[in-house]
Amino acid sequence: MLTFDRYVTATTLDEAFDALQATPGARLVAGATDLLPWAREGRAGDVHLPALVDVGAIPALTAVTGEDGVLRIGAATSIAACERHPLLLRDAGLLARCAVWFADDQIREQATLGGNLVNASPAGDTLPALLAMNARVVLAARDGAGIRERAMPLADFITGPGRTRLGNNEILVRIDCDAVPGHGGAFEKVGHRRSLVISTVCLAVLARLEPARRTLADVRIAIGAVGPVPERLGDAETALRGQRPTPAAIREAAVLAADRVRSRSRQEYRREVLVNFVERGLVAALEQCGLAVQRLPQEIVHA
Repeated sequence: MLTFDRYVTATTLDEAFDALQATPGARLVAGATDLLPWAREGRAGDVHLPALVDVGAIPALTAVTGEDGVLRIGAATSIAACERHPLLLRDAGLLARCAVWFADDQIREQATLGGNLVNASPAGDTLPALLAMNARVVLAARDGAGIRERAMPLADFITGPGRTRLGNNEILVRIDCDAVPGHGGAFEKVGHRRSLVISTVCLAVLARLEPARRTLADVRIAIGAVGPVPERLGDAETALRGQRPTPAAIREAAVLAADRVRSRSRQEYRREVLVNFVERGLVAALEQCGLAVQRLPQEIVHA
């Protein structure tokens, strides 16, 4: 059983920092969808906390704005908001494609982007999508001078399963990422069951063609659930950028992903799925850009 002495609903960052300072051992929550799994993990008995500090009602943490090609998404923005927020639908359609795969309707209404990042599960669904959008996390702390912020790339923030560079006295307040209205996007995911599935392999792809629509001006590929942390496929991106996206070029780039599987189980299965996901995701993203590319025959997908 999980119990706690106090539940504090903060409406400002100062109130949240006050509560954390007043109650050592308090835990921050927003959607709190990962709280019970966290409490159960590795613990044989009951878990008691002195306080839960809810930051989901702080307006700045649910705001979504955009300027000069940068989206600023409050950390307490729900996964469901990614499916319906007009600005995110216009400039970050990849997040909506990712969100529809995330748990179920009820959990999507509660779970937050920030919570998914701080939880740092290797199978976190939003992580590859945000990596592909060059996301940076913004962390806030309070000292004698007031509230100060620092930012770092998402790729540096997550250091391992369940581990991040979030300091003890810091709150994740915002995710800044590229607006990508002209990109085609794709999200792929597979798991062990049909519903409420935890990813065994997941993938996010963004692609944009040059104005003449012959070569790739930009391509970004990020993977998750196949290693301790999600990551970008820099070698595949480099191989494709500036090139004509022919079926052979896409296949060659996709095969490069096979070496990225570092999970402890089902490695061969994950390699085959991942290579196919990269190829299929690229084809789907290009189709959204108005370019139809046929995949090569399946039997030579993975040597």
